[in-house]
Amino acid sequence: MPIKVSIFGAGSVVFSLGLVKDLCLTKGLQDTHVSFMDIDEDRLDVIHKLAVKYAEDLDTKLTFDSTTDREASLKDADFVINTATITHNEYFMKRRREMVDSLGYFYGGCGMHEYHNIQLMLDVARHMERLCPDAWILLAGNPVFAGTTAMTRDTSINVCGLCHGHYGYRQVANTIGIDPDKVTWQAPGLNHNIWLTDFFYEGQDMYPKLDGWIRNNIELYWKEKEKDGGIPTQMSPSAIHQYRMYGLMPIGDTPRRGGWWYHTDIETRSRWFGKGGGNDTPEGRQKVLERKEQKYQQMKEAALNDKTRPIDIFGDKQTSEQHIPIMDGLVNDNEGQFQVNVRNDGALPGIPDDVAVEVPAIVNKKGIQPIRVPPLPNKVMLECIYPDWLGMERGLEALKTGDKSMMLFGILESHQTRSYDQAMRVMDALFEIEPNEPMKYVEDIRDHYQWPDNWDVAPDPPSA
Repeated sequence: MPIKVSIFGAGSVVFSLGLVKDLCLTKGLQDTHVSFMDIDEDRLDVIHKLAVKYAEDLDTKLTFDSTTDREASLKDADFVINTATITHNEYFMKRRREMVDSLGYFYGGCGMHEYHNIQLMLDVARHMERLCPDAWILLAGNPVFAGTTAMTRDTSINVCGLCHGHYGYRQVANTIGIDPDKVTWQAPGLNHNIWLTDFFYEGQDMYPKLDGWIRNNIELYWKEKEKDGGIPTQMSPSAIHQYRMYGLMPIGDTPRRGGWWYHTDIETRSRWFGKGGGNDTPEGRQKVLERKEQKYQQMKEAALNDKTRPIDIFGDKQTSEQHIPIMDGLVNDNEGQFQVNVRNDGALPGIPDDVAVEVPAIVNKKGIQPIRVPPLPNKVMLECIYPDWLGMERGLEALKTGDKSMMLFGILESHQTRSYDQAMRVMDALFEIEPNEPMKYVEDIRDHYQWPDNWDVAPDPPSA
């Protein structure tokens, strides 16, 4: 039976076309109806035209509509793939980071809690309760950890957060010279905070081989990669140092996070991530923006030029994203194992049931069934997992209560904050920053957050 898929935030054109490609190449889903929703009409037009041409190229029965009306797209959907972001909009992020940098925080690292993106996720899930209550939401937009937790707590919608960071295990395998397709692995934790607990090749534990490779090859490897486009984050000095610190290899986006000591300035970033500091720097992010814009212009040309066929540019091979294979498992009972972010319910020991964890899961007609994993080492839990969880909880509590002092506390806790007055300046600036267009679609941050009732009982002491 045909199903309806709403791609929410479809203006992320490259990602959306990848979803269309995977639908076209999945036999049991080739008669799906796809509804593209975004507030950017130009990008909607591009993805709609590309999708139609791509479905023609692969001779499928997929049908499409596009709309700026959220409710129209969500109505009667079987799946909602939420890629939408507000404060993660690249150009707004650049403006925000430049402003925060001017106030003494390198690359935007001031510790202010997320708000707009999580609120948007909750708004979408609450619309779904009314318009498609039995649908699954497959969350692709960040923050996956906080967003998945919030939606599973506060709504009745089926939620699964997805990320592709776990594929970092493949780069580890390739680097040390083993076939990643023959690797048995496991990397549980929290989103962007996952750890390679199991690493086997043809039945043999590969951690001793990894240790030997690091001991004998890592310095030469870094030098060669510096000459050849830069050191991959997965095998960066930061990643190897975190392995040394915690005893397990950090996977995917985990090495990008690490501790504050990897990120204090551009020189420090260059030490831990290679010359230039990698993508998570002003220069690195600018290059990412330029590549994205070039890709979008290429896709726009493919959409509008009748002589250009998408299949010639983007090929006919399925992507590595999990969204469509998971849908295939749920709809057609094509069972598979995937890496998912779902409500814990005992899957990862030591974390409350109502917190989203990233663990392996079996997916079939019965649903998404997390696999219970062994406990992570106490050191990893105490130094990495628990602090991340508590930080997320503080952010959700701030969102729930609208307590402005909790937003301030997050900034005060930042290791880049040097004084109370600096924290107040950056918080005021972030509250007053001119919003980007999507912010109109959620409650104004200045209306939502207020100081506690007793805040004016006594004034702040004068600055020194």
